[in-house]
Amino acid sequence: MSEFAQEICDDAQERMQRAVEHAQTDYATVRTGRATPALVEKLKVDYYGAGVPLQQLASFSVPEARVLVVQPFDRGSMEGISKALMESDLGINPSNDGEVLRLVFPPLTEERRRDLVRVVKQMAEDGRVAVRNLRRSARQDLDALEKDKEISSDDKERFSKELDRFTQNAVDEIDRALSAKEQELLEV
Repeated sequence: MSEFAQEICDDAQERMQRAVEHAQTDYATVRTGRATPALVEKLKVDYYGAGVPLQQLASFSVPEARVLVVQPFDRGSMEGISKALMESDLGINPSNDGEVLRLVFPPLTEERRRDLVRVVKQMAEDGRVAVRNLRRSARQDLDALEKDKEISSDDKERFSKELDRFTQNAVDEIDRALSAKEQELLEV
């Protein structure tokens, strides 16, 4: 009887989890004082006329906290990778020794750290909005089931509470990740 409602809740929970994961992936693209491959791996590189993510063209290593080494699988892609890195919003010019590209990240200024915290907070808010939109959509589906007499009002209420619990868990997870990223950004 309420299997449709259960499917709606399960689907909403799965989508909310994906929204949380997306927010956490977005956080990883924000530069802290440390080097991390997540900053550049999704960067599009012009490779023989096609835009290819850098992670498909090179391997990454972090020999020191502020140094990221990009080692292309194909030396022919070195120039395209270098150009993509220079045109990115990282503001760092790679040094090219013919074998690998080195990116040296300068320490962040206090003002830049605050700007990045604002950016991350906006990403978190976008994630929360996505989760709440998923809850609203699932609630509308539950309302339609109740209207079509497929579930009772008690069942709808029970599933709505379940949705609220999923939503709160997802928002809490986004907030925990935000708090950790803020600390990482403000750490000198």
